[in-house]
Amino acid sequence: MSTTEKRAKGGSKAEISYDLLRSRILDGTYGPGYRLVMDQLARETGVSTIPLREAVRRLQSDGLVEVVRNIGARVAVFDAVQVEHTLNVLARLEGYATAICAPRMNAAQIQETREINERMKEALEEFDPAAFTALNKEFHFSLYRHCPDEHLNALLESEWARLDHMRRSTFTYVPGRARKSVEEHEHLLKLIEEQADAGVIEEAARAHKIATAAALHNARPR
Repeated sequence: MSTTEKRAKGGSKAEISYDLLRSRILDGTYGPGYRLVMDQLARETGVSTIPLREAVRRLQSDGLVEVVRNIGARVAVFDAVQVEHTLNVLARLEGYATAICAPRMNAAQIQETREINERMKEALEEFDPAAFTALNKEFHFSLYRHCPDEHLNALLESEWARLDHMRRSTFTYVPGRARKSVEEHEHLLKLIEEQADAGVIEEAARAHKIATAAALHNARPR
C-alpha cells in the first residue's frame, strides 16, 4: 500500500485536502502556475478553507506549491535547477535503496523488471517522452517494492512525486538521454543478477541518476 493510500484511510480533513490537491497537481488538473485561491478551492472541493490552507502549506514544503508576491499560492513552475537538485538527492536515496533491494530479488523478479526495460527499449522507436518517463518510474519502483524500509520508501515516493510534477519528463528536454538510460538499467540488472557487492550496485544506481541530472544541466542555456 502506498503512503498516499495509507493517509487516505480515515484521515483528517487536512490530510484528505492534501491528498486531493496533491493528486490534482500531479495529474495535471492544476498545471504549473495555476493559482490556488482558497474560496475557489473550497467551492470546488466542498472543504472549508482552514484545512485547505494547511494542505497548501504542506504542498509548499513538498515543493509542489510556491507563494509568489502579489500573486499568492500557485502550483510551482518548472525550474531546471530544482529538478537537478532533486535528481541528485534522489540519486543518493535510490543508490542505497537499490543496494538493499538487490539481494531480496529472485530470478523471476529480476526478469519482470527486465521486461519493463525491454518495453522502454521498444518505446525508443516512436519516442514519446511522457510514456517513456512513466515506464522509467515503473522500472525503478519495481526495484523499490523489495525494500523493507518503509521510511526510505516514503522518502523515495515523495521525491519522485516532486520530480514528476517539476519535470513532467526530463526526456522532453534531453531526449538523447533515453537510450543511455535503458543501457544503464540493463547494466544495473546484470549487477543484481550476478549478486555484485552492495557497494558496486549502490554506486551504479547513484551514477545512473546523477548522469540524468548532468544531462539536464548541460542542456540548459548558458
